[in-house]
Amino acid sequence: MIFAIKEEIMKLNYNLTVEQKQQLSMTPELIQAIKILQFNYHELNSFIEEELTENPVLEKQPESSDDEKYDEKQKEISDEIKEKIIEGQYDDISYRQYNTDDKEFTLEEFATADITLFDELNMQLSFLNINKKENLIGRYIIEGMDKNGYLTISVEEISQRLNAELEEVDKVLKLVQSFDPSGVGARNLSECLLIQLKHCCLSNDYAIDIVTNHLEDLASNKLSSISKKTGATIGEIQDVTDLIKTLEPKPGRAYSSGDATRYIVPEIRVEKVDDEYVVTLLDDSVPKLMVSSYYRKVSKQEGSNSEVSAYLNDRYNSAMWLIKSIEQRKGTILSVARTIVEHQKGFFNDGPKHLKTLTLKEVAEKVGVHESTVSRAINGKYMQSPRGCFELKYFFTSGVYGNDGKISSNSIKYFIREFIEKEDVKKPLSDQKIVDMLNDKAIDIKRRTVAKYREELNILSSSKRRRY
Repeated sequence: MIFAIKEEIMKLNYNLTVEQKQQLSMTPELIQAIKILQFNYHELNSFIEEELTENPVLEKQPESSDDEKYDEKQKEISDEIKEKIIEGQYDDISYRQYNTDDKEFTLEEFATADITLFDELNMQLSFLNINKKENLIGRYIIEGMDKNGYLTISVEEISQRLNAELEEVDKVLKLVQSFDPSGVGARNLSECLLIQLKHCCLSNDYAIDIVTNHLEDLASNKLSSISKKTGATIGEIQDVTDLIKTLEPKPGRAYSSGDATRYIVPEIRVEKVDDEYVVTLLDDSVPKLMVSSYYRKVSKQEGSNSEVSAYLNDRYNSAMWLIKSIEQRKGTILSVARTIVEHQKGFFNDGPKHLKTLTLKEVAEKVGVHESTVSRAINGKYMQSPRGCFELKYFFTSGVYGNDGKISSNSIKYFIREFIEKEDVKKPLSDQKIVDMLNDKAIDIKRRTVAKYREELNILSSSKRRRY
């Protein structure tokens, strides 16, 4: 027993060993290149602007042909930066590339901000001839709405918090409910629709009754049931249903949420030349960058031991890596886009019905990169083509089998939408009928798959599409 313990203790010792193994080292430069590839147009331009602000060596290529004035201006900037570095006054954050003395005004400075729902309602409230207490209640009601215009707090809660009578709160709430957009200030869908019916002078007894008592049946398109409960004919109920469907269930969504509007900017252009599709990058999609020659001259003049030279060399290397990463991004996106267009010629020639299935793996193998690289390259990137503007992700879809191999799910959705648009509204197509119609086109598909695609298209079931 003693010998066994001694043997185990002797095994507990430290050893130095030498071994070789391969592993990927994620350098800061590699991380930056990956991040740049994943950026969409807006993100990349914001990143470039930050780099231009922080790196005095980096600059945009001039668009003006007046090179003499440009060179003179850059020399002045170079001398100024040199002095600041020598004096220890240089600050990366505060540095600006251009002289701000000659202010240039842009359209953005004169553009007005988007009006939010709350701005609109508060403006209308300010025009009312009411006392301070009522004005306070009105502002509290407006602040208590969600972005769709629904009141999210009760009248009792408002009364308690503002020490106001319930009658006062009710009075002001009715005033707010008379504001535009019609339907704001409602506490539920039924009240929202009733406000709109009253506001538009479209209400009748049947409409009020249906909105008040039969919304669930209306949502399920159970018009026969509503007819029996109200005593109205099917035709009258159908007319009222059509009227109610013209109302806005979310009146506040017509206004800005306060978030900045971001526009789609395509980075790729596809043009048909003779019988071939030519894929190019749009020149203005990304700013062209360059390294200032003056900074390189200053670095050489200062010598290898100079603090100025060391700093500028570091900034120079950073700028060169950024330029290289952006060029690499362009090349990857272009290669991926060309592969997509080559694979989806049927789509570009004949439309969405001829969209083929495509996976990241297929494109990665053809381009010679990893699947994750393809995923980053298509993220938020848009293509302008003769068929319209599409995100590159649009062309990557799964599908089902047909006569010509796998058929894209987007193609099948196109068929489903086309079938339903042409259906008899009094006898709408069931999911099984759509399956049969797709089978006639040699597309092998299950009913549950059709139901899934129909729901993704925001198309109701046949029972809810039926008109009487």
